[in-house]
Amino acid sequence: MEILPVSEGKKAYLDLLLQADEQESMIDRYLDRGEMFLLLDCDEAIGVCVVTDEGNGIFELKNIAIRQDCRRKGYGTMLVNFVCRMYQARGDTLLVGTGDSVSTISFYERCGFVYSHRVTDFFVLNYDHPIWEDGKQLRDMVYLKKCLK
Repeated sequence: MEILPVSEGKKAYLDLLLQADEQESMIDRYLDRGEMFLLLDCDEAIGVCVVTDEGNGIFELKNIAIRQDCRRKGYGTMLVNFVCRMYQARGDTLLVGTGDSVSTISFYERCGFVYSHRVTDFFVLNYDHPIWEDGKQLRDMVYLKKCLK
């Protein structure tokens, strides 16, 4: 198992990225300016994440996805922990924005994130189709934060 940076050809992993953010035009908003990391198992991509520098010591985990057949095995937690270690020397806070979904929010809470703020109607206003998770249409973006120091 290894985690490697990806600086070129990021769109080659679009299938994985779309598992966490299902509209390509939204991924395009952060992919080029973000740092991308790939989780490999036997040279096969099983996970991906993208982190952006938001300034003032704040970084944001914009996308994190684990291949569907590899979920619930600790790989997502492994990627989050890796990102926290990577950015600890460069910043104070890691943000993540997600839908108001119990399963997703509880994952981040288990990783040490706490509630930060909410952006009302983010998914309704920014996506060209309704986004559903856990049987619920997502409306608001819920931001969580984790102190890196």
